[in-house]
This record gives sequence, structure tokens and C-alpha cells, in this order.
Amino acid sequence: MAIEGPLKELGIHDVFQLLDLSRKTGTLTVVSELRRNKGTVVFDQGVIVYAEIESNPHPLGNLLVRSGKIGEADLQRARDMQLRGDERRLGELLVAIGAISQRDLERQVRFQVEEVVFELLSWREGYFSFAEGSETEVRADAPVRIPTESVLMEGARRIDEWSQIEGKIPHLSVVPVLAPVAGAEGSLDLLPTEWEVLAAVDGDRDVRGIATMLGRSEFEVAKAIFGMEAAGVLTITERKRSSGESLQATEGVGAVLDRATAAAARGELEEARSWAEHARSLEPHEPAVYSLLGHIELASHRPQDAEGCLRRALRLDPLLVSAHRLLGDALALQGRFGEAVEWWTRWLKIGEHDPEINASQVERVQDAIRAAETLDALVRSAHG
Repeated sequence: MAIEGPLKELGIHDVFQLLDLSRKTGTLTVVSELRRNKGTVVFDQGVIVYAEIESNPHPLGNLLVRSGKIGEADLQRARDMQLRGDERRLGELLVAIGAISQRDLERQVRFQVEEVVFELLSWREGYFSFAEGSETEVRADAPVRIPTESVLMEGARRIDEWSQIEGKIPHLSVVPVLAPVAGAEGSLDLLPTEWEVLAAVDGDRDVRGIATMLGRSEFEVAKAIFGMEAAGVLTITERKRSSGESLQATEGVGAVLDRATAAAARGELEEARSWAEHARSLEPHEPAVYSLLGHIELASHRPQDAEGCLRRALRLDPLLVSAHRLLGDALALQGRFGEAVEWWTRWLKIGEHDPEINASQVERVQDAIRAAETLDALVRSAHG
């Protein structure tokens, strides 16, 4: 029996409780037109076993690398095994080659699943539908079984805490910096998570960037920063803009993107990133915003971050021509030459009649494809 309806009539917490108490097995889909987003949660006898959300740009492998659980070489080796025909999931391969323990893998997968559910629990509008059926077809990188009741309790606690945190951290683009030394003696009494976050504070990374670097949830990082700000260890600032321009609340997203593009062209990448982040706050579902952010991350020598932004752009607009080429660039810089060739080839195909693409650009990409194919063949033979 299908269960469905608008969230304004039956709240998302009530939906989860219903599926938990009735010990349902099947797939819950939640769609938000306002957010242009969709989440999926799979239940087995009322227990959460899998979850994903369209807006999440971070694959498991990249998160494991960013959090220091595995190295780039380990990830590439596992991907090469898949390219050679190994049908095991990425997580299974990483365990098999000894890059990560089964326990650490399960912890990371559980973290990803819980973050998706916590995001869905904050939705107040949208439409849900539940289809009963077997969960055996779900492809997850490690098996997890998370009691729904515990997730609901943690979700409610987070919502309460966010209401306090937002007083100091109104959005995830604020930057924590070390507070001036007041001359007081004594040692810092911080929790392990706070020490980890403090070590990542460099006066440039914002809250979102620190969370991505550490492979932790944005909530955990914001909470740690909030606590250290209250203790006088950190202060919270907005990003600095080298041109001295101030953001205008009434300025349209197009004008803000123009400023970001101009700053990127001048090589002022921090200013460009700041304007692009502002554009995202104005229109969080505009594909051009994420394509520009991907370009900025590439110019900043952050190909993994660029990949995440560009994949988000292409989920929002699969025909966004420039994002295909930039994604190929990001993958090539990570040594994933086979994947890079695929995206560059798509760029050539969909951009064939684009008047903004000239012959020299096409020639450069064709040269890059030939070079990447040669490098990919060499990598395969080396691992063969």
C-alpha cells in the first residue's frame, strides 16, 4: 500500500515515525519543488538502511580522501579495478586492498546516511511518497542499520541547537579566525572535535570549507566554532573583498555573477569566490553559480572541490555546456583520465553548434583528449 501526501499535512517527523512504528520495508521519496531537490530513504522493517539526496555533491571516495581515511592512490587503484571490470562496490574494493577497515567504512557510510536524513528532517514543505518493497536492490558501499527513533531524536536536538548557533553563524560562508591574545595564562580545555576544527582554522576557510576538509558534518563544525567563539578562542567574520565593494541585498543574482566573473578574470580568486557564494545565497539552485564556483576552485588548484561544484551544476542543468569541459579538467587534474575523456567528449558533442565555442578551444580539447587517452592507457598497463 502506497503512503503519500504533502508535508504540510503530515510532517516529515510524523512520516518517519509512522514507518518506524509500522515496521515498514520500502523506499521513501521526498521531493521539494522550492529547493529543487529530492531525497530517498530506504527502510527495512522500520530501520533506515540507506539514504541519498540529489544536492549532495560528495561521493564516498572523495569524502574518505578529504577526511584522511584513505589516500588518493588508494582511491585511484580501486577505481581502476572497477574500470577493468571488477563489479564490487567502491567501498568493498577499498577494504579488499587494505586501504580502510570495514569498521571505518561503515562509520563513513553511516555518517553519510545520517546527514541525508537530518537534511530531510529540516524540510517543512514538499511531497512524500512511500512504496513498499524489498530493499535488496539498494546499492550501498557498506551495510548499515540505523534505528529510526535515534535519528529522530538527534534530528530534533540539532534543530534546537541550530536555533542558538544561527545567532553567531547566520550562514556557512562566514569565516572563523583566531581571536586576539588577551595575555591570560592557562591552557585551552577543548573537546577532540574542537581541537580538530581549530587546527583547520586559517582565516580563509569558511564553515563549509572546514567541514568539507575534515569530512565532518556542517552541523558538527558550526557547533564547535560556536562553542569556541563563546569561549573567546575564535571570532566570526565575513569574507574580505579586495575591491572594498559591499554586497547589496537588492542586487540581482546576474549582476553578482558578473562581479564574480570579473574578479576571477583579474585573478582575484578570493573576491570571486565571495561574490559567487553570495550569488548562491540569492539563488541556491542556479546552475551557472555552481559552474562558476567550479571554475574558481579549479583556478585555486582544488580539483576535488571543483568536481563537486560542477557535478551539482550538471544535475541542475545537464546541458550546461561549459560545465562539461570544466568537469573534464577537474577529473584530469585528479589523474582520472578515462573519466575526463568522457566529459570532454560530451562537451564537444553538445557544444557543436554553440557560437561561443571557437575552433581553437575545440582543438585544445581534442589535444587534451588524445593526451589523456595515452596517459589512461599507461596507467592501465602499469596496474595490469
